[in-house]
Amino acid sequence: MAGIDQISTANAPAPAGHYVQATRWEGLVHIAGQLPVPPDRSDRSSAPFADQARQALGNLLAIAEAAGAGPETMLKVNAYIVGIENWPEFNRVFAEMFGDAKPARAVIPVPELHHGYLVEVDAVAVAR
Repeated sequence: MAGIDQISTANAPAPAGHYVQATRWEGLVHIAGQLPVPPDRSDRSSAPFADQARQALGNLLAIAEAAGAGPETMLKVNAYIVGIENWPEFNRVFAEMFGDAKPARAVIPVPELHHGYLVEVDAVAVAR
């Protein structure tokens, strides 16, 4: 379909499958699920939960920036976390990284994620 832009940035890990980091259509930005993988794709699966959350959200925000969006233009963020006990820590890191921005959000406890990671996030935003 014409008018759909594929978004890519070297400030987040390149996709490991048949997808793009994000798509943008008429100002609406859909950001693909981001694991706590640094751009160099080094393994961080043994990092503490807060570090993993910070990396995954950092990837999400880097892609948003490449698409012309930011925390203040996020409409919805979904977070998939392993271990319900990690919910308060995720909330703390999220508030730290998003500041005054408070998008709609869902935190979904899951039994496991790919490669043994503890958090994955995706989002929908509006380009500025």
